[in-house]
Amino acid sequence: MRIGLGSFLRVGLALVLAVVLQLSTFSQMPILGGQFDIVVLVVAAVAYYAGAIPGCAVGFAAGFLLDLLSGATMGASSLVLTAVGYGIGRFREVRDPSHGLLPLAVGAVATGAWVLAFAAVSFMLDVGATVSPLVLRDMLVTVLLNTLLALPIFIGCRKLLRPVLAVDPLARSARRRPPRDTGPIGLRGLEI
Repeated sequence: MRIGLGSFLRVGLALVLAVVLQLSTFSQMPILGGQFDIVVLVVAAVAYYAGAIPGCAVGFAAGFLLDLLSGATMGASSLVLTAVGYGIGRFREVRDPSHGLLPLAVGAVATGAWVLAFAAVSFMLDVGATVSPLVLRDMLVTVLLNTLLALPIFIGCRKLLRPVLAVDPLARSARRRPPRDTGPIGLRGLEI
């Protein structure tokens, strides 16, 4: 990702829009006990397309903004979303995923990590916390709902970030390396 004013404005717009929509609309619409959580999907999408370091920064900013506007314990969301952003960005840097439906799996894993880690952090910080088996059902429903919403969020973030990305995420030729002419005749292209 090319760091500049344009990238800050684009990512900032995405974060503010996601947090405002989350707090004003999606948190007010429970479905079978779970709810859509688009903030974690936007953090995962930016980390997936931009990398681990921008993913950390976006995760921290989104968590800070979410805690600030919701009145929750300051730092809990920032801590968890920073780790989620780094993990998703690092996955993209280490692996070279090329399937078009991979955002579904990435969204499900990011949401699962978010709900489990946030529940653990909230439980550790709250003195009078109670745990019910229904919490696990709500977590599972949230992961399933976010999996359904992951593909449109990732497509929107890719379109928003495409002008500031260093490498176009859809260009397959940018990921391929030309074969090397090393090694014996029968083993050309292999590194020996």
